[in-house]
Amino acid sequence: MKFELDNVELYFKNRRILNGIYLKAETGKVTAILGRNGCGKSSLLNIAFGSLKPKYMLIRLDNIPLLKPLYKTKFVKYLSQYDFIPNGMKLSFVFKLYDLNWTNFIENFEGFSKYKTARFRALSGGERRLIETYIIIKSDSKIVILDEPFSHLSPLHIEIVKQMIKEEKEHKIIIISDHMYKHIIDSSDDLYLLKNGTTKKIENLKDLEDYNYLISNSL
Repeated sequence: MKFELDNVELYFKNRRILNGIYLKAETGKVTAILGRNGCGKSSLLNIAFGSLKPKYMLIRLDNIPLLKPLYKTKFVKYLSQYDFIPNGMKLSFVFKLYDLNWTNFIENFEGFSKYKTARFRALSGGERRLIETYIIIKSDSKIVILDEPFSHLSPLHIEIVKQMIKEEKEHKIIIISDHMYKHIIDSSDDLYLLKNGTTKKIENLKDLEDYNYLISNSL
């Protein structure tokens, strides 16, 4: 499957935030978006998902225009920066709801075994983030959108999540953005930089220095 987001224009109170955006993502690849804080990365992901409506936008799936928001289809999962699991819900029920196997989860994250019957509110911020990231990546879907999946995770958990992304991309489109650029670069197949309201396809990592996203010799 091929997903294309094209000709995006977004305004907030007559101030243009995004203009002339183009983004292509494909099954078998991780497509990443880098950019400074406040440049519009989360807005762009919300536009792709369909929860934010810009002034102009065209989405194509396999070259066919999509005439309804992506979230109204059955094949997308989106990890936003905010918790989506209700605080009072037990983790055992959450995993059943998303048709995921708790035992498989514990194989990778043994320290969570004590939480099977716990309610979501009992977890720390980093633990909640890990649970939600796992659910979005592993749930049945064809397109996965991840906004800041590495935030609040331990270095060990980040490496496990990166491996999960590598495995899942074989049969999914994965679009990802995070301020932890080294993990993004390490995980991505295609890389875009969002700068001055538009996307620039990065063909050479040194371009990130030329565009003043990274300082010289930081790679």
